Amino acid sequence: MSTDETSPELAWFKSSYSGAEGGECLEAAAKPGTVHVRDSKDPARAQLTFRRSEWAAFVDFAVGR
Repeated sequence: MSTDETSPELAWFKSSYSGAEGGECLEAAAKPGTVHVRDSKDPARAQLTFRRSEWAAFVDFAVGR
């Protein structure tokens, strides 16, 4: 895991589970080999960058696989 500056060339998306009322959401953007994550409330702040294998392990853990 590392931090990185906001990358304007990334295509950001929110989870389909995010509500319309805002609140605490994350946005993610995928590039070959990496997944970038940022706070949707403050997209100008630094983002986190994970290798795809790290992100896949997190998702597996989060959904209980």
